[in-house]
Amino acid sequence: MQANLETVKKPGRSVNDAFASRFAKSMFLAVSGLVILSFIGTRMFTHVDLNLYGYMVGTIVFLGGFFYRFIAWGERPPTKIFIKKGIKLLFRKTTPKTATEQLVTYRFIWNRGLYRWTQHIMMGWGCVIALLVTFPLVFGWMYFTMADNGMYTIVLMGMNIMTVPADGFIAFLSYNALNISAFMVITGVSMALYRRLKNMQARAEQTFLYDFLPLYLLLFVSITGLALTFINIALHGFGHQVMSLIHQYSVIVTLIYMPFGKLAHIPFRPLSVFARNYREQYAEQATKECKVCGTGFVSVEQSNDVIDVLGMNNIEFTSKEGFQLAELCLPCRRKYRIAQFSGVATHHVKVKEANQNAKG
Repeated sequence: MQANLETVKKPGRSVNDAFASRFAKSMFLAVSGLVILSFIGTRMFTHVDLNLYGYMVGTIVFLGGFFYRFIAWGERPPTKIFIKKGIKLLFRKTTPKTATEQLVTYRFIWNRGLYRWTQHIMMGWGCVIALLVTFPLVFGWMYFTMADNGMYTIVLMGMNIMTVPADGFIAFLSYNALNISAFMVITGVSMALYRRLKNMQARAEQTFLYDFLPLYLLLFVSITGLALTFINIALHGFGHQVMSLIHQYSVIVTLIYMPFGKLAHIPFRPLSVFARNYREQYAEQATKECKVCGTGFVSVEQSNDVIDVLGMNNIEFTSKEGFQLAELCLPCRRKYRIAQFSGVATHHVKVKEANQNAKG
């Protein structure tokens, strides 16, 4: 009895007790980290651009939405298993290759065709470049100073990284990084819109709010960003203030929308490395054979995890023959479901589906 009393958690002894929820703790730590990094990057807040204040507020709201969505997703039983095992497998020898294919080259889309691969490369890397440039500027982690001799100094986290000519190539890339990313996003979005409007299957499956609205938001942000450059160069700044506000509001709305719409897959994308490692690691150990046709279709570990998760949710799919539905390959699973309605044992018919081994 005494041992049991000693193991009881005492209130107020854990860091988690200082917060109302995991969401509150995540937000506090994230905002505190941003403040500390901004304090260091701006040399104790001596280089703060108040024109970027709106972007900062939008980013913090985005973080709140992201943590809310991630925590809600991460609390699900299958997600807990997926993340726990994914972390353990993070240091596999194939992880660098997997990360490159999933996050850099988008190799997994290559099988769907050159057109869709180009479309995703343009949109994906256009957004990534824009975020990598915008966030450091917004929080003061990176900025530029110019001396009287026409040389720019690039400052990163309060340290002078390099000094380059104001009319040099590196300076040109620095000035136009967001313009380059805008052209990439516009190209990718235009390709996606063309495909979704022309492809009959895509037209049947797409909805305006979920599939088209994110593309229009990205398109509007990119066009208004390029309009700022056009106004500064061609119109000598005429209308800059109005267009600056329009662009800023469009970015803020997109950031707030991102965690709750289709664009949420952008910040969630790194977790695809976990999924790939999970499938490859356990597929190498043992393959689960279908209880009907005997075809190996998934790893034993994944099949058991599915059965365990269903059990946690008090869901049982046990057949009369004594096997779980999760122990059948997809074609046999479909045939088994048909058998329950038709009364005919269609899952025992030895006929393969036309697309049974389709890939991509």
